[in-house]
Amino acid sequence: MFDQVFGLPAHALIVHAAVIFVPLLAALSVAYAALPRFRHKLDWALVATAVVALGAAFTAKESGEALEQRMFQGRPSSAIEVHSGLADVLVPVTALLTVVSLVMVWLTRSRRAPHGSGARAGVLVVSAAAVVLAAVAGYYAVRTGHTGATAVWGG
Repeated sequence: MFDQVFGLPAHALIVHAAVIFVPLLAALSVAYAALPRFRHKLDWALVATAVVALGAAFTAKESGEALEQRMFQGRPSSAIEVHSGLADVLVPVTALLTVVSLVMVWLTRSRRAPHGSGARAGVLVVSAAAVVLAAVAGYYAVRTGHTGATAVWGG
């Protein structure tokens, strides 16, 4: 399913969505956490980006595994193994950032969310977690992309 699109390796096409949307999710999560004044303008963009980023990261990983299997029959180069290992971390980190971002939006926008000092503390904790996870997701997105490009185009 994740192997080819119109006869081309799906990974080469899908990976660009992950390269764009995972860092965008990280940036929007930090902006939402750090700029409460603009939350009303960022909420739906963050929700949509979170869902798309997770789908893109997962699909890029699955298509990469399909490409690796087709090209290397289970014996990839060390550069591909490093790239694949980073992707193995990127997907769950992106999933965690997605969940935390969605909870952050829910806590700050929902009328059903609890109010008071405990709720504010909850928002602060979730916002801090979002910022930390955004940094980790951004790091792994850059490292995964760089090692993949190096594996393909490097010397």
